[in-house]
Amino acid sequence: MKQKPTLKLIAKELDVSVSTVSKALRDSKEIGEETKKKVKAFAKLYNYKPNNIALSLKNKKTKTLGIIIPEIVHHFFTTVISGIEHYANDKGYNVIVGLSNESFKKEVINLEMLANGSIDGFIMSIAKETLSVKDYHHLSETIDQGIPIVMFDRIIDEIDCDKVIVDDVEAAKQAVQKLIDCGSERIGIISTKDYVSVGKLRTEGYSQALELNHIEVNSDLILKIDDKFNSDDNLEFLETQISDFFENNSFDALFAVNELYAITAMKVARQKGIQIPEDLQVIGFTDGVLSKHSLPPLTTVSQHGFKMGQEAAKLLIDRLETNEDETFKTTIVKTDIVLRETTRLLDSKK
Repeated sequence: MKQKPTLKLIAKELDVSVSTVSKALRDSKEIGEETKKKVKAFAKLYNYKPNNIALSLKNKKTKTLGIIIPEIVHHFFTTVISGIEHYANDKGYNVIVGLSNESFKKEVINLEMLANGSIDGFIMSIAKETLSVKDYHHLSETIDQGIPIVMFDRIIDEIDCDKVIVDDVEAAKQAVQKLIDCGSERIGIISTKDYVSVGKLRTEGYSQALELNHIEVNSDLILKIDDKFNSDDNLEFLETQISDFFENNSFDALFAVNELYAITAMKVARQKGIQIPEDLQVIGFTDGVLSKHSLPPLTTVSQHGFKMGQEAAKLLIDRLETNEDETFKTTIVKTDIVLRETTRLLDSKK
């Protein structure tokens, strides 16, 4: 066994269920002595260490929820936390927040450290590095042990759990359609690499909107930001990529899949003497503080982070309190376009 041993790997090697392995390691009376011995011997041979989360949470409820987010400075995540806390507090629950800082390793550590005997379940938005490396063992093992997880915004289709999302494809289609309705014909997009689910889906919505309006999808007008997971250098690196994008292409509108990309594009445009919205219309995604106070104020898709947080907390608390293995739910929160000064009110080109 070259991989790090997990409950699933042990179960596969011994041709038993994950539940059997878990119960055997906990000396459950439901499991025969011979099976227990085989499981424990195998676990010892391969130095398997039980998930701290399972040990601390299996037998007690603490009325506390763990939240793991990729970053704290992003306005969207702070509003989601507010929504979670508002709903949880009303139901008699407290919350503890951990940061992954977009790191796979820190996400794994947070799952274990936040448990620590004091967490009933988790609400998470997945780190970019986790999405990149596609290693989800820490998530599946946590769920296998009976500890519920609710994912929001950045989710993983391969993991069965409750989820809260927006319809990223449809929201992007509506944003790009707004640019087209206001007279733009050559529309660029600033997105993420495809392993980030929300960026991939919003790029798909962008393409669909162009096709519906019989506008050719030009790959030269699609910039997928190469995120190096280095927050100290990221802003300068981001600005350089977007500046090169402007140098190599011409467009009369931009759709950016997040607020930071949109604001940075506007900064680059100003440096190049491009007038917004006269020469270039811009729509972003999130509707945070930057959007409201940028110059000019940014037209944006509002994700309603507070509502997403409330829905995530509701899903988790409902699952904790019913204790039923019901079908997992995906809640879709409706988005809106908030019109500001980076888009024209009318089609001035026709």
